[in-house]
Formats: sequence, structure tokens, C-alpha cells
Amino acid sequence: MNLLDALSNSFPAGRLKTSLVDRVAYACDAGFYYLLPVAIVQPIHEGEIKKLFSLSRQFGVPLVFRAAGTSLSGQSITDGILVDISKHWRKGEALQDGQKVKVQPGIIGANVNFLLKKYGRKIGPDPASINSAMMGGILSNNASGMCCGVVYNSYHTISRLRFILPDGSTFDTGVPTDYNRFEDEQANLFGILQKLRSDLINNAPLLEKIRRKYRMKNTVGYSLNAFVDYEHPLDIFAHLLIGAEGTLGFISEAELQTLPDLPCKSAAMLYFPGIYEACNAIDVLKASGAEALELMDRSALRSVEHLEGLPHFFPLLPHGSAALLCEYQAETAEGLQQLLLKAGNIFADLPLLHEAIFTTDEKTRGFYWKIRKGMFPSVGAVRQRGSTVILEDIAFPVPRLADAVMDTQALFVKHGYNNAIIFGHAKEGNIHFVVTQLLDTEAEIARYDRFMRDVVDLVLTKYDGALKAEHGTGRNMAPFVEAEWGGEAYAMMQQLKQAVDPDELLNPGVILNKDTEAHLKDFKQMPQVEEEVDKCIECGFCEHHCPSRDVTLTPRQRIQVRRHLKQLEMNGEHETYGQLLSEYQYAGLDTCATDGLCQMDCPVSINTGDLVKRLRKEQHGAKANKAALLVARHFSKAETVLRFALQTGVALNKLFGRQFMPRLTEGIQNIMPAMPQWWNELGFPPKRIFNKPENPAYVYLSACIQRMMGNSPEKGSVQAAMLRVCQRAGIDVFLPEQLPGHCCGQAFSSKGFQDAATLKQEQLIDALWQWTNDGHLPVVMDFTSCTYTLLHAGSHLSPGYKEKLNQLIIMDAITFLDKVVAPKLPAIRKKDQVVIHPGCAATKMQLQETMQTLAGRYANTVVLPPSAGCCGMAGDRGFLFPELTESATKDELSEALMQPADGYYASAKTCEMALTHFSGKNYEHIVYLLDEASN
Repeated sequence: MNLLDALSNSFPAGRLKTSLVDRVAYACDAGFYYLLPVAIVQPIHEGEIKKLFSLSRQFGVPLVFRAAGTSLSGQSITDGILVDISKHWRKGEALQDGQKVKVQPGIIGANVNFLLKKYGRKIGPDPASINSAMMGGILSNNASGMCCGVVYNSYHTISRLRFILPDGSTFDTGVPTDYNRFEDEQANLFGILQKLRSDLINNAPLLEKIRRKYRMKNTVGYSLNAFVDYEHPLDIFAHLLIGAEGTLGFISEAELQTLPDLPCKSAAMLYFPGIYEACNAIDVLKASGAEALELMDRSALRSVEHLEGLPHFFPLLPHGSAALLCEYQAETAEGLQQLLLKAGNIFADLPLLHEAIFTTDEKTRGFYWKIRKGMFPSVGAVRQRGSTVILEDIAFPVPRLADAVMDTQALFVKHGYNNAIIFGHAKEGNIHFVVTQLLDTEAEIARYDRFMRDVVDLVLTKYDGALKAEHGTGRNMAPFVEAEWGGEAYAMMQQLKQAVDPDELLNPGVILNKDTEAHLKDFKQMPQVEEEVDKCIECGFCEHHCPSRDVTLTPRQRIQVRRHLKQLEMNGEHETYGQLLSEYQYAGLDTCATDGLCQMDCPVSINTGDLVKRLRKEQHGAKANKAALLVARHFSKAETVLRFALQTGVALNKLFGRQFMPRLTEGIQNIMPAMPQWWNELGFPPKRIFNKPENPAYVYLSACIQRMMGNSPEKGSVQAAMLRVCQRAGIDVFLPEQLPGHCCGQAFSSKGFQDAATLKQEQLIDALWQWTNDGHLPVVMDFTSCTYTLLHAGSHLSPGYKEKLNQLIIMDAITFLDKVVAPKLPAIRKKDQVVIHPGCAATKMQLQETMQTLAGRYANTVVLPPSAGCCGMAGDRGFLFPELTESATKDELSEALMQPADGYYASAKTCEMALTHFSGKNYEHIVYLLDEASN
């Protein structure tokens, strides 16, 4: 029996991925290395983890655990078995009123903080990637961040750890009897840990070196401070696992001590004439109580000069200048004011280029952090196409930071990195530098090697710093661990690894690597593919938004596979290219919801949905485009046909039972995949109604989906409910009789039929121009994704239509109902608790808060599930690929159904159908909430 057969016998097909498209999609992480895994496995419990350890030993195949894959140093890739724990290890629970939190390795760090928010607490680590990074990676890399320093990182805030060793043994530091069991069952490891600690305690120079090096941020090699800080081998080993990058075992559960999330914050940008002046201010600002001190050199500041809202002097800052983002935090406004008053004299004595103006305004403070966080992606966005972004982090003693930064800048010049920038956590002497590098020729690779060896020499020899401060050792620094620590400490690490993983199968080559040139091998290539995605830096920040992330591919993976396709084409590997292209159809194109939420957290603002739409468009032949245009030109007839089809389906279900149409269409779909499945949520089409008052204040544009499917058997149509609440509020709205046949074009554009979509948009703009008296009346739309589509149609329109569109006043129903209707409605009857689903369009339009406020007018408690996002319906995707929608709504519905509610509301009929279909609860348009409350 071979490995793949053994894996197939142990794991179901849905959680074992061996297709070429899946293997390519997991061959990269956020770093710049590439290894093609044999298989990807998604275990669901500890027993399956143990089975994977056993198979790894049996077949001598490497085993690597991967959470979010946002690590920058190649820690989560392998040419063996890749274990994806991001799908089934997402549990988190606040303990002791938030004083502690229990987490599994697959939960996102920001989601943990969301659990703690109501207690006013947060976890200590605060990496910039916290909205995407998962706790498995945060712990395994000993992540820190901007404010936690060396005191509140993962290592120092762990209070309990449950882990599995490569031999399958499980231990829990929260179980007292496991301490004796560890000694009995792991006698060899227990003895080695005892001896290593004893040898260290009796080695005064090495002991002092370890203490000294951990006074600054340091994630190079294993956490040797565990031998200093703890006595019992189980506690020592548990803390060695923190920062071990998955090379010593698997962390299945952890408990962390939490910190107060101080609610009052004030920040300012401090501009200095030079690096020296900025660095010399660090100690005095730190002593004054500054929580964050983020350093930015002049090149870093220059990289964000394109941002709107910068002060007028920003582009004029002198050469060699620098800035510190300084932030103070306190429990109360009074406490914050005291901190600022205390620091006032300090700012007066600093050699600032411009006055220090501190602000508590969230928008302004957020903009300051946008400046700081935008530097890495800004360099990535403007780099040479085909080049790789390399982000490294090093640490120096704070008193020597200014000289170290100057010397690092000199290395940029020496090695020709003209666009390199420096920024970082100056409070702890931790700086990041970003360079862009081609890795496609021997000469470029040699240049990178010379540069890195100079960096190693500078950091270690001249400044006695740390080669890695918070990003983990990874593949690119593994050859230099011994240089960092010296022979004695390195030997300790080797003995540890040998005792735990003698066959070196667990993430081999990461942290410890005998190959002195390992950092120069297995580079991923970045061939030029599409201009709009060539700027992707493959960070993975987009992935948590993606509705297909648990079914097929994420946006990052879609781009990674596109790049690999191009590489295969360039290499002339036609057979493999054809196989990958065929597999990409379903995984990359068919199951993309094209919702665009991936753009929200993308550092370089890529909308992978737009890419997929364009690829779909390229697949259409002349006949398909003509057919789409024909339907668009006769959309009124198509609407009538669809209404008749829905009526027929409902009638057949009544005649033969509710499962007749679902079974019939499912059977047809097996023969004709393009046939949509019938869902009983489709229902009977609503009766057509119109309204033409003498002096309308608004034009009501009801979407085609609402006109065909937006009907409640008990409450009537969305249109009727909208007219009722407007009438009660004394607001006259015009619902045109000529509305049938009009469409925003989304039904066509999402499938890549842009010509047909543009035709519908032009027709609709002409009609709206007439109905609104040349743009004088506002337009209200009752389907939020249609609102978004029309508002963003300009890029495909001719100048004349674009000008008309810009003059139209278009308002989504959520805003209209909250700002216009609700304040004028009569006395209401509140519900106790309701659940809302803003949907992807409302999220992109930043309407979640408005929707919460609107629902809060009519309910005592409004639940917005933390996982609410795109439902994956994307018009018809759910009817064609229900697995996409089921997966996309799984987490949100689990959260929504935790407590009973008196109503479930959204603002798009297709979303409502999907959520109803998979929850069994009746999701409906939010206008019904107002209608019931004011009736």
C-alpha cells in the first residue's frame, strides 16, 4: 500500500485533497518559497492528527501543519503531507469573565478578540495580520506586534497548552496528573529536558546570553528562555512549542491570559529631521507611557504619499527625515488626559519639524495607522512586475537603533535595493525592512545571498541584535541560527529536535537546517499573468472573507494557480498545463462568488472577483455573447417567462408534493450541469403593483429579482410592504409601471457578459433619467447588491451615460428606511431579538452599522453574527453549486441560531433564500420588520 492509498483509507474524499489544482494552491504561503505537497489533509479531531503522525513515520514522508498561511518565512509549505487545520479547528471560548480565553489553532486572532470585546479584554499578541492570522500560527511563531512588546507576546501569555507529540502522545499542562505521566511515558525526552536545563543553569556565560537576548524581541531558533523560566520538563516543553513553528508537535488547544483593551486612545504623527533625532526620542517617550512608537524612515513615508488626506507638508519632508507614530492609551478619558499632560513638556523639547497634534478622533487616529500599515503593501503594489516582495524583521538594542538603521540603509545602497523601506516597532528596537527582488536568474539570487549575509553580519557582529524579532525563523533564516546563538546553544536545539523528532519528518528544514544555502532554494516564481493581479503579494489577508474558502480556492490561491499555469505554459509543459486548466474551471471560476469582499482587506486593493468575471468573459464565444445580448434586449419577455416558470414549479409542487421540483431539477442537473436546482424558497412570483402619486418625493426602483421572487405568502410582496411603510410615514414614492424589463445588469456582468450588462445599465439609466425628472428625484433600490452594481457601473459606460449616472441620487433601501422612513413612522411594537445579515454589498457600502441601527429601532437586541459575510449565492451560484452556499453560510448560521430570535432580516432576496434554505429560519427583507412594527 502506498501513501495515497493509506491516506484514502483513513480520510474521506472531502477532507483529502490530491488534485493538481489543490496541491498547487497549497504550494505557497505568504513567504517566497514553493514546495508542491503530495496531499493536503483536513483533520477534524486529535485522533486524526495522531493517524497522520503514524503515516508520516510509516512512509518516511514530511508532515507540516498550516493554519492561515500568512507566515512570511516559508514555515507552512512542504513537499510531503500538508495538514490544513484552518477548516475544522475554529473554536474559541472566553473564560473567567474574559480574564482568559481558550482557543483552537484554526480560529482567527481577530475573532478571539471579538469574543473578548464585551469583557473589555484582548489577547496580548497584536500582529498586523491579526485579521487573518490564526492562533496556531500566532502561537507557533511566537507572534507579538505593535504594542505587546516582549512581555505580552504568545510565550508570556500562555497559561495552558494541550499538545500532541510526533509519537502520538497527548499532554495537557492544565491536567495535574499529566506532569507525572509525562515523566513516566516520555522518560527519554523528560531526561533530556532536565539535563539541558541543568547544563544551562551551570553555564553562566550561556545563561546570561539567553537572558540578554530575550530582553529584546527574538524568535530565532527554539525558545531557550523556557529552560530559564520553568523547572518542570512539561512546562519547559510546552513553552518550547511556542515559536517552534510546528517542528516539535501539534498544539491542539491553548489558554491565554488576556489584557485590558484600553478604550481611550490618542495618537499623533511626530516628524523628525532625521533617524537619529527620532530614535533618540524613543526612550523618553517610552518612559512617558507611550503604548506604541512606530518608526518610519523617509523612504517609507514616500511610499504612502499617494494616500488622500495627508497634511500638505507630507511630500515636502526633507531627505533623511523620519517619523514616529506615537499613541497613548488609558482606561478613562481623565487618565488619558493625565498621560498627555505629563508628556507635554517632552514634546516641547523634541526637535520636531511640525507641531505634535494628538487626537482621540477615531477616524484621524485610524488614518495614522493606515499610513503606518500601508507601507508594506504600497511597495508591493508598485514593484516591478514579476518580482517578489521580501519583508524581513530584525531587532537591535534601542540605544543603538539609529546607527543600525543608518547602516541597514547603507546596505540597500550597496546591493542596489533602491526602493527599500524601513519601518517598525521602535519601542522595542524592532524594525522591518522591505525589498523587492527578482528571483528568476542566478545573478539575482546571488545578489540576494550577498545582501542577506551582509545583513546577518551587521545584525550579529556589529550590533549583537536578533535576526528575527517576531516573524519566526523560517526557511530563510534557518541557515543562520547557529550564527545567532553560537555552538553551545545550537547544540541544545539539535538535541531537543533529535529527542522529539529523530527522523526529522516534522517540518524539516525549518528552524534547524544543515544546508548553509537552504535560503536560496525552492523559490516561488512570479511570472507576469494579468496586470490587475501581478501586484498580488500573496499575503492571504483576503482569505477569511472568501465564501469559497472551505470548498475550493481562496482569492490568493486563485492567483497562485494562475501564476503556475503561466509558468507551465512558459516551460512548455502542455499536458500538465491542460490538466491544471481543466481542474481550475470548477475550483477557480465556477465556485467564485465574485462578491469582491476580498478587496476589503487586500493590502494592494485587488478584487479577484473582477478577474474571474474577465476570465469568464474570455471563455464566451460569439454565440454565447449574442444570446446574452438577445436576452438583454428582450428582458421583459424573459422576465415574463421566468415568472411563468416559477408559477409552474409551485403548481407542480402543490400537485405532486414539495420535493417534486427539487428532485426533478436535481436529476436534470446530473445530465445538464447548467440546469439550476429548484429551491422551495423560490415561491410564487408576487403580483405586479405600481404607484404614481401626484408629487412623488422618491422613485422606487424594485429589482428584477424582487419583482420575480420577492414575495411572502403571509405578508405579500416586498414592493407592497415598502409602499405601506412609506404611506404610514407620509412619504410619496413613485413605483413606475414601465419597470418590468429593467435590470441593473448584474445578472449578466457576474457571468462575464459585460456587453449585455452595459446595455441593461444604459437602458435603466435612460429610464431613471426620465422617472426622476432629469435626476431631481432620489432613487430608492430594494436589493442592496443591485444598488452597489449600479453605483459602480461607471467604468463600463460611455462618458454621456457616466455623466447621467453621476447626477442620479441613488439610495439603498437600508439607508432610506433608516434615515427617511423610520423617523416618521408612528408608534411601534418592538421585537425582543432579531438577527440581521448585511450581505457582501452592504458590507462593501459600509451599511452594517446603519442596518444595525435600523433594526435596533424595532428590536431590543440586534444580533449581527461575527462571521456574517457573503452567502455565496451570487445570483444563481447556489442553485448551480449548493455546496458553495452551504459552506459560505455555515459559520454565520451557527452563530445566528445560538439563541432564539423573533425575526431574521437581510436586504437581498437571493441571500434571504440561501440563508432560509440552510437554516430553516425565515430570512426576509428588513422592510417587513418596519411593516410589522408600525402596523
